[in-house]
Amino acid sequence: MKYDRPFKPYDKTRIEREKKLISEYGLKRKNEIWRAEALLRSFRRRARELLARRDEKKEADLLGKLNKLGIRCSKIEDVLTVKTEDILSRRLQTVIYKKNITESARQARQLIVHGHVSIDNRRMLWPGYLVTAEDEDKIDVRAAVKTDLLREKVE
Repeated sequence: MKYDRPFKPYDKTRIEREKKLISEYGLKRKNEIWRAEALLRSFRRRARELLARRDEKKEADLLGKLNKLGIRCSKIEDVLTVKTEDILSRRLQTVIYKKNITESARQARQLIVHGHVSIDNRRMLWPGYLVTAEDEDKIDVRAAVKTDLLREKVE
C-alpha cells in the first residue's frame, strides 16, 4: 500500500484541513493527500536517520532528489520543514494550474486524464505525477486545446 489511513477517522481538524487541501489542489479523493503525506514521512524519516548517523553520500542523494523535484533544501535539517503542500504543489495537475494554462485545478485534471498533456513529447495521463524542476518547462498542452482555452478566455 502506498499510503496509510488516518488513525482517527473522525478527527474534525484533520477533516477540515483535508477538505481545504482538496478544494485548493483540485484533488479527487483523500487518498491523494495521504499518498503525499506518506512520501513526506519517508523523506523525513530518512532525514532523521541521517541526522543521527551522518552519511555524506546518502545526504547528497536525499537532498538531490528533493531539489530535483523542485523542493529547495540546502541542508538535511531543511527536509524536516517540508510540508504536505510542497509535495502537492509538485503534482502535474497543480503545476499546470499554477502556470495559468487552465482556469481551475479541476480543469487541469480533466485535460490530463483526457490525454491532452505531454511532458517532453510523452503523453501524461496521471494528475498525481510529480513533475521535476527540469521537466516543468517541457509541459505541453495539445495545440487544439490551447486555442479553445484562449478563445474561452477572450470571450
